[in-house]
Amino acid sequence: MRRTTLATATALLLGATMLLAEAPAALAEPGVSAEAAAVARADLAIRANGAAVRAALDDTYSVFATRVDPDGAAHVRYTRKHHGLRVRGGDFVMHAAPGGAFAGASVGLSAPLQLSTEPKVSSAAAAAAAREGFAGTVHEVGTPELMIDAASGRGRLAWETVVEGTLSKGQSPSRLHVFSDAQTGARIGSVDAIMHVSGTGNSLYSGTVPVDTTLSGGSYTLTDPLRGNGVTCDGMNVKIKCDAMLDLNNIWGSGVQSNRQTAAVDVHFGVAQAYDYFKNVHGRSGIFGDGRGVPARVHYGEAISNAFWNGDHLYMMFGDGPGNSKPLVSLDVVAHEMSHGVTQFMVPGGLIYESESGGLNEATSDIFGTMVEFQANVAADRGDYLIGEKIDLDGDGTPFRYMYNPALDNVSHSCWSAGTKDVNTHFSSGVGNHFFFMLAEGSGATAFGTSPVCGSARPVTGIGRDKAAKIWFRALDVYFTSTTSYVDPENPDNTARAYTLSAAADLYGMCSREYKAVQSAWNAVNVVGNGTTCNEVAVEVTPTAGEVIAGSAATSQVQTVTVSGNPQLITLSVTGLPPGVVGAFNPATVLSGGTSTLTITASAGLTSATYPVTITGTAADSSTHSANYTLTVRGDMCASPGQKLGNPGFEVGTAPWAGHTHTIGSSGRTPHSGTRFAWLGGNGVMSSEMISQTFALPTACADYDLTFWMKIDSAEPSPGLVTDKLTVRAVTNLGSVTLATFSNRDAGANYVRHTIPLDQFAGKQVTLQLMSSEDASRQTSFVIDDVAVNVA
Repeated sequence: MRRTTLATATALLLGATMLLAEAPAALAEPGVSAEAAAVARADLAIRANGAAVRAALDDTYSVFATRVDPDGAAHVRYTRKHHGLRVRGGDFVMHAAPGGAFAGASVGLSAPLQLSTEPKVSSAAAAAAAREGFAGTVHEVGTPELMIDAASGRGRLAWETVVEGTLSKGQSPSRLHVFSDAQTGARIGSVDAIMHVSGTGNSLYSGTVPVDTTLSGGSYTLTDPLRGNGVTCDGMNVKIKCDAMLDLNNIWGSGVQSNRQTAAVDVHFGVAQAYDYFKNVHGRSGIFGDGRGVPARVHYGEAISNAFWNGDHLYMMFGDGPGNSKPLVSLDVVAHEMSHGVTQFMVPGGLIYESESGGLNEATSDIFGTMVEFQANVAADRGDYLIGEKIDLDGDGTPFRYMYNPALDNVSHSCWSAGTKDVNTHFSSGVGNHFFFMLAEGSGATAFGTSPVCGSARPVTGIGRDKAAKIWFRALDVYFTSTTSYVDPENPDNTARAYTLSAAADLYGMCSREYKAVQSAWNAVNVVGNGTTCNEVAVEVTPTAGEVIAGSAATSQVQTVTVSGNPQLITLSVTGLPPGVVGAFNPATVLSGGTSTLTITASAGLTSATYPVTITGTAADSSTHSANYTLTVRGDMCASPGQKLGNPGFEVGTAPWAGHTHTIGSSGRTPHSGTRFAWLGGNGVMSSEMISQTFALPTACADYDLTFWMKIDSAEPSPGLVTDKLTVRAVTNLGSVTLATFSNRDAGANYVRHTIPLDQFAGKQVTLQLMSSEDASRQTSFVIDDVAVNVA
């Protein structure tokens, strides 16, 4: 450790010019590193500029860290002692300009230290006061250290006492550093060395994610102090132990399975997301409802293709899959297992894990595992209604289960039957999963897959996943018993149908839209039964799509249906029609069961396009039911097809390309065709380059595409972080739109053809911009050729 001692205040003020002038020559000797030279200059600068660091008699300084910038500027950080006593808050940083000249100091002291170093309060008294002030159970009180506390900017003699114990709240471990005035005994403050920190985790399935950890004794552990000190540990591929994982820099895992921390990151992150979901959405703090966390064991056993909640010993276990190569730790699976624990401690003994109650237990975990996946909104694992799809356990790209159509796995039940009670709970869960999907998203074609109704059931209109989850949680929380099933002839009230209807009535009102949707969704999985029958109608369109030519009219038939209760008068309306198109019903009001004719009229001069249209029937009780209708307008012909860019292959100079046209040439890289290309980036320093060209797109054409060939090579680490980018933008009078972004992570050996639709810019003047940006080190080259804007 480099030490500088300033013996007298006079020495700080004399000879400053001589010392700084001599320093560069003395430091130019061969073999002197830039860091060592920076420290030597900083030592000299302290002597010449003592006032800048609030120097005092009997101060001594030790180098803590040194940083030299690429331009030669330097920053040397020091700690301070005064009369041999450590000074808390006495650190400072000396700054030097690129040429070595003093450039100021960063310092926390507001004045030089001037204080007595003889305490009036004994060490024993300080220790006793620290013990008495600890808010928890004390395990050990360390020997107080006499030091100087200058955290406020001015120094005072203090005792620092370390108290080890557990805090009353949450039984969190604590190493509390207590600071007390050594002259008066007054408590100055305290700092806990065991702290919540947010580390970085490189997971197997969710990408790079934050992980909440605990720092103790210089090492981090996967202990989450924000969520009841839940811990993730390493089972070492055995079944009887779990070792704490330690890390020195709080960066966990590498994103690959061979690193044992990687799977632990998935689990630790997944448990945190599930905890937050139940707390923030449903008001439940953890599995037990009291904020406590539970252990989660990764790498459990040898080649175990399973993950589970141990309801006896209260921990989660995650195997590594076939050949220990596919850990079962994806976000939805982790949240699924935690949800089993939640179920166990919300329903006494949980939903008994057999027959239909066991299927409901599994469905509950699939439902909330899926909701956690949606809430987390991780780019690498977006929300869906597939269970375990990231793991690919069978190696054929299939998930564990499909909630939108459970029968796709060839074993799960999508529809209830008398045999549902006799199948494995993972397969009988399909009925509950299918119900929940249709309650949330509706039946038929959806953004997540096609969900068929069972038998002759009516189509279902979803109410959204958030409402569906609140209904299920409410039913679980206040209605489900340990033996609740889908169908129970002897006790028809003890069914999931009856209880979710009660929950819907509690939350949204009897015969509300949500209540009716619960009815419809259970009917759609063949679970029929009791519950108040509400008047409900449906609207059907025949056909479900139509076409109209600009300047003319077309008709479609709209059929209304009584789903339940008594027939009602239905008023029909249509929304989603584009400007210049109107729709009218004849008659506009019908008794449910009746038919109306929808006439759609399109003005002349419209361009060709397709529109999603909604036809809605509003009943006398103000309830609504809608049907989707796809309308195609056939308009004007495409007047000007063809390729719209000038000099698309860069073969004839640079015009009409604008911007950094020096990037267009024929040397340094190879073209895709011809002899010339545009080479953006490749500088290896912080820089940006852009070429652009303006063109006009005609209206009424069928297809508008931007195509180009690009080869990316990079000196950045692979896979590495995204540091260098190429952005493709389209600028119109309405603003700028980013069409695509590429980075150093897309580097490859060959040219790749890219196609980007430009349909949204039809009829507009567009400026195409290709812009590269690089950070301060390691080049990435974006070589572009054969650019075209094709209109068909």
